[in-house]
Amino acid sequence: MDIRTQQDAASPSTRPLQTSDNSQEIDLLALLEILWCARKRIFAIAFCFALAGLAIALLLPQKWTSNAVVTPAERTQLLPLSTLTSSVQVLGVESNIDSTGIFNLFIKKFSSSVLLEEYIKSSSGLLDKLAGVDVDPMELHRAILKISERMKAVDDASGKKENNSLYSSWTLSFTGPKPDEAQQILAGYIKYVSAEVVKQTLSILNDNVAMKIQIEKQRLELDRARLENDKDTKIRRLNYSLQVAKAAGISKPVYSNGQTIKDDPDFSVTLGTDGLNKKLEIEKSIKDVSELNAEILNREYLLQQLEDLKIKEIQFPVVNYQLMPSLPVKKDGPGKALVILLATLIGGGVACGYVLLQSARESRRAAVLLDKQLV
Repeated sequence: MDIRTQQDAASPSTRPLQTSDNSQEIDLLALLEILWCARKRIFAIAFCFALAGLAIALLLPQKWTSNAVVTPAERTQLLPLSTLTSSVQVLGVESNIDSTGIFNLFIKKFSSSVLLEEYIKSSSGLLDKLAGVDVDPMELHRAILKISERMKAVDDASGKKENNSLYSSWTLSFTGPKPDEAQQILAGYIKYVSAEVVKQTLSILNDNVAMKIQIEKQRLELDRARLENDKDTKIRRLNYSLQVAKAAGISKPVYSNGQTIKDDPDFSVTLGTDGLNKKLEIEKSIKDVSELNAEILNREYLLQQLEDLKIKEIQFPVVNYQLMPSLPVKKDGPGKALVILLATLIGGGVACGYVLLQSARESRRAAVLLDKQLV
């Protein structure tokens, strides 16, 4: 029995398992000792990661954003336009042009990819920067889409639950590879869009004047036709009245002889044949039916004024700057120091994990060899 007990004690299959609570604990001092012994390796790996982070920071594309804050133009700034619209409104031309409508038109055109494409094509400097894209239309289209994604217009009140601002403002921005380039492109595009808004506003005024002229011409033609019909009708009635007066033997106006008669409601004969002949002669001598119609004459004068009206090519500010296109002083995204620091921390963590994993594998291998020797 004593021999069997010793054999059982020597056998690994009959050796009692360690059930102590200490077997589940982690010895932090031992881990720190392992890391301290491998400190050179950890520092070397972290240094390599830091160099990789520096390379990434240098190779990352530079992004600089230029911003501009705009509001609707003030009334005093639109004085040339107000003077022009008032001279048009006096002639009866509708003109619903105000600073709010002009500003909304500006924002609409600023967000247009079609207008941005026209601006890029009209600017030789931008086409030079897009190397090779002017040859291939598809490449040019892709470059324009890429630029349009970096050209943004944001309503400053869109992200606020309660808008307590006394005025509405929009932030216009463009992100470019260089600070001065971003500022120049944003300023140039704002100027280009403003010129298009001025051109369209004056075009709207010209269209309204042309439409008013067309309406007045058609109305005058209809009124002249009505007056011609009235003249023909009047001449026919005078002829019939003249025949009735001759049949009745009335040659002189009856009221001149002190006579009173009941006149015919359809064909008046009170003037007599002499008066009817003279009146008929006068009616036939009228060549222009508008000679005795003051309303037609006034409207003809209005039409002449409209045809002589010329919309001047004036310039007026479309928006009011709260912030001019700024020169960026800080690039977008993380800085070089932050990228290097993050890369160093990641490298240190990877190195520590590698050292601890290698130490655990060696400990496991040593335990397996010890178990084999005991067996």
